[in-house]
Amino acid sequence: MDIILLQRIEKLGSIGDVVTVKDGYARNFLLPQKKALRANEANKKVFEANRERLEKENAERRAEAEKSGEKVDGVEIVLIRAASNTGQLYGSVNVRDIVNGLVEKGHEIDKKQVIMGNPIKTIGMHDVRIDLHPEVSVTVKANVARSDDEAELQTQGVDVLAQMFEDEQREIEEQAEANRTDPTLEPGEIPADMLEEGVEAEASDSEEKAEG
Repeated sequence: MDIILLQRIEKLGSIGDVVTVKDGYARNFLLPQKKALRANEANKKVFEANRERLEKENAERRAEAEKSGEKVDGVEIVLIRAASNTGQLYGSVNVRDIVNGLVEKGHEIDKKQVIMGNPIKTIGMHDVRIDLHPEVSVTVKANVARSDDEAELQTQGVDVLAQMFEDEQREIEEQAEANRTDPTLEPGEIPADMLEEGVEAEASDSEEKAEG
């Protein structure tokens, strides 16, 4: 279906552009939300007659969004969640969580403006895009952590997941070091001191039996 865009649509075009889209996309999304008009002769005339007003209104909304964006861009919201030792959340962080976090910071954001793609499922610092206007996007940071202390570390730039992995590797290496008796031994070889102790113990047992 050919349509006339009434606002900028990502990957499609800007206001006034005539583009071709799938019928379902037009009928179910663009047309009902008044983001576009069918590109017939009547609508083309209506659009051209109102182009100046539409472009002016769009510019005003864009300027307002840019002003709001200055306050929201870069805002960090802390979300404390339960997670495993590998950093996997027991659940996920979704659009509603982002909206609520921003509201607590004093920023009124509509859930339709939050662009996440997929829910967040691990601890860490995650960038989340907020579309305040078709031509104005900002980024907020979702600091997902298991505790306030962990969140503070992430705010300071510490990669908690990487640190957890390093700590785990260090523990494995330390345990392996503690269990290793002699690095010069071949696999399955008995250490000399253990062998000597075993021989002495066997000799002692033999003497006791002889005396008995």
